[in-house]
Amino acid sequence: MGLGDKISNATDKVVGGAKDKIGDATDNPDLQAEGKAQNAEGHAKQAGENVKDAAKDLKDGLK
Repeated sequence: MGLGDKISNATDKVVGGAKDKIGDATDNPDLQAEGKAQNAEGHAKQAGENVKDAAKDLKDGLK
């Protein structure tokens, strides 16, 4: 996983979490839902990158 991907994924998780909490605090279900979706997207992207990294490590180990 490249540094840019790590930053992007972390940003999605942090900003999404903030939107979720702000939406909850301000009784704004649309903002809360947007935050939950953005947070989940960040986690999903990170999981995908982790799988790619593990596959690359496995491939490199077989050489």
